[in-house]
Amino acid sequence: MEKFIIEGGFPLFGEVTPSGNKNAALPLMAACLLTDEPVILHNVPNILDVRTMRALLESLGVEFTDLDEHTWKIQAKEVRPADLDPDLCRKIRASILLAGPMSARSGELRLPPPGGDVIGRRRVDTHLLALKKLGVDVSYDRYFYFRASGLRGANILLDEASVTATENAIMAAVMAKGESVIRNAASEPHIQELCHFLNLLGAKIENIGSNTLHITGVERLHGGEFTIGPDYLEVVSFIGAAAVTRGEITIRKAGPEYLDMIQLVFGRLGVHWEVRGEDIFVPREQRLTIEPDLGGAIPEISVMPWPAFPTDLMSIALVVATQSKGTVLFHDWMYPSRMFFTDKLVSMGAQIVLCDPHRCIVQGPTELYGEKLESPDIRAGMALVLAALSARGTSVIRNIGQIDRGYERVDEKLASLGAHIQRVRE
Repeated sequence: MEKFIIEGGFPLFGEVTPSGNKNAALPLMAACLLTDEPVILHNVPNILDVRTMRALLESLGVEFTDLDEHTWKIQAKEVRPADLDPDLCRKIRASILLAGPMSARSGELRLPPPGGDVIGRRRVDTHLLALKKLGVDVSYDRYFYFRASGLRGANILLDEASVTATENAIMAAVMAKGESVIRNAASEPHIQELCHFLNLLGAKIENIGSNTLHITGVERLHGGEFTIGPDYLEVVSFIGAAAVTRGEITIRKAGPEYLDMIQLVFGRLGVHWEVRGEDIFVPREQRLTIEPDLGGAIPEISVMPWPAFPTDLMSIALVVATQSKGTVLFHDWMYPSRMFFTDKLVSMGAQIVLCDPHRCIVQGPTELYGEKLESPDIRAGMALVLAALSARGTSVIRNIGQIDRGYERVDEKLASLGAHIQRVRE
């Protein structure tokens, strides 16, 4: 195992470029199953979750060619519904994304239960309901069994705006006969990228970016070339790191068009940035004062489906709030274990009251002190890195394989900005 050793208290300065969006790369790779022609993907993040998805696809017969470190040629010329490695499926939640395209392409898939971050129950019922509407027969007996003999278009109302269920429904519907409407669809940037990618390959998807998608099925898709956009979660992580260390950085090719709501929420924590074309500039002068609600009431930051504030940034916002003056309530109703990492921040000196599994109150600013920590999941792990960067003294963060699942060479990027961070093998 590897760990980070971080000496805190050093402001970040300089320029950094984020990697490609992991949450776009995974469904785009799965969507390559829908065509037997070659597809070239640029800006593929070189991270563990992506490499795991590649291994799963290779076991299904998909061929990969490395054109460079971040550019792959992918061709699913011949696909076989092979038994997938349960250990690989347990590593990533995104293994469920194979269900839609494999049902459309081969009409058969035996899928071990998907894994991913341990942040509470993550239901797959919405996936199954959507695929059943399109004509997929689904059964479960310790494994998921998907069978289909020709998909048909359907009017689908998702019972929750699930990102991966929306992606599965889209990938199946583009090859279904007739018209499909997907209502209560999620609309995150990576879902929009998936739709644009599939249209590039010959799909017919309309109303992209809304919560009601109209899809006309096609008989086949062709090959193409596509560039994955920046990971907005990584972009905001760097914004938070600059703010809590009182630094000043420029984030190149940051995709600022997707950050409007996040900018509003971070503004309530006293953090602002400037948009300069495709770049984001985070100045050193930050107010870092929590903006109360009308009448001085304690404000609440709650997660909601896109385009509202995303759950994956709750951990980062929490750390920023520990360095901002005032009191704020955080509420994540989606996952019952998202807040459980706050005890690690409390051990560093943060003033946080965990009200219940979904809510906590943060009082700031408080000086944080170096501590020995354990990374519980991708987003909480990155939040602990931010806390360590702002803390007095040295912190040790173990289990950083969790962080590596979602952030490519984050220690090297932070070090290039002046952070005192080392990766050490235990």
